[in-house]
Amino acid sequence: MVTRVPEVLLRHRIRIEPYAGDSAYGPTYRPAIEDVPALVDPSPRLVRAPDGRDVTATATFIAGPELDCPPGSRVTLPDGRTTTALTVAHHTAPDLPVPACTEVSCE
Repeated sequence: MVTRVPEVLLRHRIRIEPYAGDSAYGPTYRPAIEDVPALVDPSPRLVRAPDGRDVTATATFIAGPELDCPPGSRVTLPDGRTTTALTVAHHTAPDLPVPACTEVSCE
């Protein structure tokens, strides 16, 4: 039974700076996580932001189920573009033969 997305399918490598909160000087981030295996889809799509707005995500990626990437995190994509995580969805299917993963849509 497959319990997580196979790493062989995660062909891209990205960098994530997990969002830690806001300070008087703007957003703060925890130390960067380098070389994160992911599968990046650069196609634009419409997503609903946490504040309820409909926004266009410029990229979406999937990664392992343990990914530490809260909304607001900075993400550097394989092409070098830096973007911000808008939505994060953890997909699980206990007792089913489908892989668990994390899906992130970026602005």
